[in-house]
Parts: sequence; C-alpha cells; structure tokens
Amino acid sequence: MSSITIDRDELKALLKQALIELLEERDQTLYDAIAELVEDAGLIKAIQEGQNSPLVDEARVFEALERES
Repeated sequence: MSSITIDRDELKALLKQALIELLEERDQTLYDAIAELVEDAGLIKAIQEGQNSPLVDEARVFEALERES
C-alpha cells in the first residue's frame, strides 16, 4: 500500500471543498423535496376544487379542448 504526504493547509482545503460539495448536494435534495411538496399541495387543491364543482358534459370538454388547439 502506498502512502501520500499532505500538509495541513492542503488537508484543510480538501476538507473544506468536500464539505461545500456535501452541503450543495444536500441543498439540492432539500430543494427537490420542497418543490415536490408544493406540487403535491397544488394537485390536492385542484382535486378538492374539482370535487366541489358541478359536473360538465364530456362533449363540452372535448369541444373546449378542440377550440384551444
């Protein structure tokens, strides 16, 4: 097994860089989780609003979609 010699300043710089990368990755994971929660909350709200609104005839829905395209 070979060994490496590293001075204190190099070790400090390497550890600092590793810690920064770890925090950045963790921040991205946290951001992704929060974004998914917000998206889920919006979906829940849309479903609840849909459940409380009157039903619409399927033909009217398709007519509206065709007009938009």
